[in-house]
Amino acid sequence: MSLFDDDFLGVRRRELTPGAVFVPGWLTLGQQRWITDRFREWSNGPVPLRPAKVRGHEMSVKTVCLGWHWRPYQYTREAVDVNGNRVLDFPEWMVRLGRGALVEATGDPHAGDGYTPDAALVNYYDDDARLGMHQDKDEFSPAPVVSLSIGDTCRFRFGNTETRSKPYVDLALASGDLFVFGGPSRLAYHGVSRIYPGTAPHDCGLSTGRINITMRVTGISE
Repeated sequence: MSLFDDDFLGVRRRELTPGAVFVPGWLTLGQQRWITDRFREWSNGPVPLRPAKVRGHEMSVKTVCLGWHWRPYQYTREAVDVNGNRVLDFPEWMVRLGRGALVEATGDPHAGDGYTPDAALVNYYDDDARLGMHQDKDEFSPAPVVSLSIGDTCRFRFGNTETRSKPYVDLALASGDLFVFGGPSRLAYHGVSRIYPGTAPHDCGLSTGRINITMRVTGISE
């Protein structure tokens, strides 16, 4: 897509811990609006937006998946816990976007050369949604996770690989922000402790709530 060609520029990056990089304002408003339109299409697709259940309890975050369907703690092609339908394919434009994100996060023009994400968890947070501290460890690949935010700002907590408690860093993730974690930070605990209603930019395409896309390499072969 022309929105995500090789010429769009990011801004300064900040490394929180080795392998964990924050790039504020990476997506333009036009890109955010375009992705928000795609999110609405995905949510009305063969598998609807829904809250996953963890140990029998519904999460406050609602999720729609691309490429592979995620449910705690497994990936499948079909949404066996929802309606049995096969999830939408992982879009090629998102592969290119993920590769560009790694280039921006690392400053290495070749950082994305071997990166081919095959699954995305697209989460929607309303004003009251939260996400407890957890590790993204259902994948078999150690490749980085690429996270994109659109809509209301959240308070994002990024911790360590050993425990849900300190040390951790609280970070405000705003609309258009990029966050990448890989390498020694790939299995760091992280979560969302608060949404700040009414903070979404007027022209981002989302009037309320927050969309978060996390791209992953599952390492699963069919």
